[in-house]
Amino acid sequence: MRSIWRTLDRGLARDIGLVCLADCLVGVSYGAIAVSSGFPLWLPMLMSLLVFAGASQFMFVGIVAAGGNPFAAVLAGLLANARHLPFGFAVGDVLGRRWASRLAGSHLMIDESVAFALAQREAQRRRAAYWACGIGLFACWNLGVVAGAFAGTAISDTDVFGLDAAFPAVLLALVLPSLRDKAARLPVLIGVLVALATTPFLPAGLPVLLALAGVVAGVAAKEPEPQEAR
Repeated sequence: MRSIWRTLDRGLARDIGLVCLADCLVGVSYGAIAVSSGFPLWLPMLMSLLVFAGASQFMFVGIVAAGGNPFAAVLAGLLANARHLPFGFAVGDVLGRRWASRLAGSHLMIDESVAFALAQREAQRRRAAYWACGIGLFACWNLGVVAGAFAGTAISDTDVFGLDAAFPAVLLALVLPSLRDKAARLPVLIGVLVALATTPFLPAGLPVLLALAGVVAGVAAKEPEPQEAR
């Protein structure tokens, strides 16, 4: 583990630290929103330890708090985390060979740790970036959730502080750069239209599932670009 920290340079360590700080603040908002929405104090903490996937955790709390079916909330979270399958293939080499290492590394497999790892060219730096980011984010996220959960017991309305907008803002910041790619616009547009069209008529949670299905359909409907004749 010591070699991992020695491999990081100041610039990379600084970038990881800033992301961890931002993630901690989002964790505070999640904990506060969950508890102020009526969930028991222990639930957001337990979910953060066992699930450790911000998007799915926010999705579960949002769907159930709006009156949606918990099973629909779980299914929505599983679909949202389906992206971890290609993540595993992309960073499988940094997890190590021992089953314990691969199990722990899989639990730390989130968007940020994968992004930092794939940005490195050398194998040793990839491994160091992945583990440093994953461990740092796991610690900061859970600390933030604990702080937010206790704060949520004293906050009757999180909307006053705008905490409910924190994670959607982060997700929007992550999505917008990908829309520069023309190939990504059609699936995203289909998903948005499906969600907007079905939200007034369906129970909470189902529009999210249908929107994800719309994204998949949009990807499948794309025709491959014709190859130039040689």
